[in-house]
Amino acid sequence: MVRIRPAGERGKTRLAWLDSKHTFSFNRYYDPDHMGFRNLRVINDDVVAPGGIFRMHPHENMEIITYVLDGGVEHKDSTGAQGVIRPGDAQRMSAGTGIFHSEANAAKDKPAHFYQIWIEPREYNIQPGYEQKTFAEGERKNRLRLIAASDGRDGAVSIRANADVFAGVLDEGTEVTQPLARGHAAWVQVARGSVEVNGALLDEGDGAAVEAVDVVRLKAAEAAEVLVFDLA
Repeated sequence: MVRIRPAGERGKTRLAWLDSKHTFSFNRYYDPDHMGFRNLRVINDDVVAPGGIFRMHPHENMEIITYVLDGGVEHKDSTGAQGVIRPGDAQRMSAGTGIFHSEANAAKDKPAHFYQIWIEPREYNIQPGYEQKTFAEGERKNRLRLIAASDGRDGAVSIRANADVFAGVLDEGTEVTQPLARGHAAWVQVARGSVEVNGALLDEGDGAAVEAVDVVRLKAAEAAEVLVFDLA
């Protein structure tokens, strides 16, 4: 079964420096029918204008993943970690007992476009932490590359949550699959292009819950970039 969350129905936050779309309830956007999916709590599609910044703010007891599509995101946090997240990078921040961080557009002349994802942890009140790795486009080309994993396997960033996250950059007509273990479900988020998900067509910005199947089947209706979440 595939249940589509259309891009145009997402919540929105619009500021002078920020255009953010919320797949699930977030901040001032509240929709009781879209509070998350399993332990996947937030999927925000953010475009930050040149000079834009999320100033220092707190989080706790959440696994936070940042995946950049265009530009760069400059990160700083209270653990002392800092750096710039670029396309192809996966950054994991474990908020744990509490962390402060800021995110800014690293460029002065062009927007930064990225997804920020929150996943509920399997352990609470852990030590805050940070990890970042790069996955070249060749690793994600016409396949689903594991970028974040509950056990950090295959070179993915390690998350303290019962979830695995895959990224793919697909040429038109390419077909890829992701098997699901018994009791697991998937969320598919189309970052660019259009993709058929088990026969249902998703366009850019659309997401979908995929349940009661043993494999997720993706076919790129046009060149596409996707994120796939395998959720226990």
